[in-house]
Parts: sequence; structure tokens; C-alpha cells
Amino acid sequence: MKFLLHGDVGANELSVSGDDYKYLIKVRRHKAGDLIAFRSRERLSEEYRYRLERTDGRVAYFTLQSHHASLCESPKNLHIGWCLVDPKTIEKTLPMLTELGVAKITFIHCRRSQQNFRLDFERFNRIMESSIMQCGRTSLIELSEAPNLSTFLKNNPQSVIFDFGGTALENDESVDTVVIGCEGGFDEGERKLFSDYRVRLFSSPMILRSETAAVAIASRLL
Repeated sequence: MKFLLHGDVGANELSVSGDDYKYLIKVRRHKAGDLIAFRSRERLSEEYRYRLERTDGRVAYFTLQSHHASLCESPKNLHIGWCLVDPKTIEKTLPMLTELGVAKITFIHCRRSQQNFRLDFERFNRIMESSIMQCGRTSLIELSEAPNLSTFLKNNPQSVIFDFGGTALENDESVDTVVIGCEGGFDEGERKLFSDYRVRLFSSPMILRSETAAVAIASRLL
């Protein structure tokens, strides 16, 4: 169920203004008497339902009606090791990966990643917050960084590598951690690390962009 994040969730009364007001009243067209779900950033697993009492054109006023624990999560955990791409590309892709239920993304500084990229996790979290309010998910994707591919693989020995030259991914194959290359893929030095890991590919003649591969893999495995 869609919900709205609000800092005063849990109070008997709360109000909404600004962009949240426009979204609820102008976009979703809620009116007096409607029940609307709210959650707190600190307690995403708990849903509070408020009744819209009235609006004055700029502010909407609500009263608490019910409160209960309510989780909405993927039944599977998928960790993506994503060789670093342009943060603008990440920002466009995060909402889809959030909706699909990806549990964790580790951004890996691979040899063909541009070295001047800087990751703004606070901005990424804001993007994911907008996404979970739309899809109803009750957690954010956990984000982290790895300095290089070797370090990531040592810390995640169960990883499956998606790369050219691998065997086709089986429909029933169990995968909980995947590694996706950046634009340009892996270099030969990095490929030498793959000897002890499963290397897989999609049985398709198309060459996927890094972000397309991330979405396609998440869709397939979750």
C-alpha cells in the first residue's frame, strides 16, 4: 500500500503542507474522510492510518485511526555488486531496483570505472524514499562501496559474475550475490579473478547497458 513519510507519525493529529499536500490533494485527489497510510523513517515497519479531516487550500489536517505492524519486502535477498557508473545513471535506476526488491548494492571501483565519480548516498536515499512511498516497500536498499573488484570478491565468495563468455543462467539457479560490470565491462586483469567463480550471461544476442543488466538480473532473480 502506498504511504507518506512524515516526521510526526504516531501523534494523534498531524498536518501536511507543501509538496506533500499537493501530492495528496492535487495528484491523488484525496478528500475529507479518506484513510491514508503514513510511516516514519525510523519505524518503516509500522503503518499508521490517518483520516483526512479537512483542508484549507494549503494544509491538510489528519487524525490517527489505527496503528499496526505491516511489512512489505521481497521474499528473496539479492546483493548486487555494481561496478561504478555515472551517478546520474544510478539515480535513474535506483527506483526500479527498489521496486523490484533488491536488498543491497555495493558500488565497486573497477578499473574501467571513471575515477572522478563521487557517490552521494544521502541523495540516493532521498530517491529511494520517494520510490518506497509509491511501491509500499518498507525498507531502503542498503548501499556500500568497495575499493576494487578483488576486495569485493574476497568479501563475497559466493558471487556470480555476469560477463561475456559465461554460460547461460539457468531458470532455477540459486543466486544471492551478483557482479555487474561498468560501461566497457571488465578488463583482462579483473577477468583473471573469475576462475573460482560462476560466470553467467543471459541467453540473448543483445548487448545490455550496465543499468539495463542490473534491472534485468534483478527481475530474473527476485
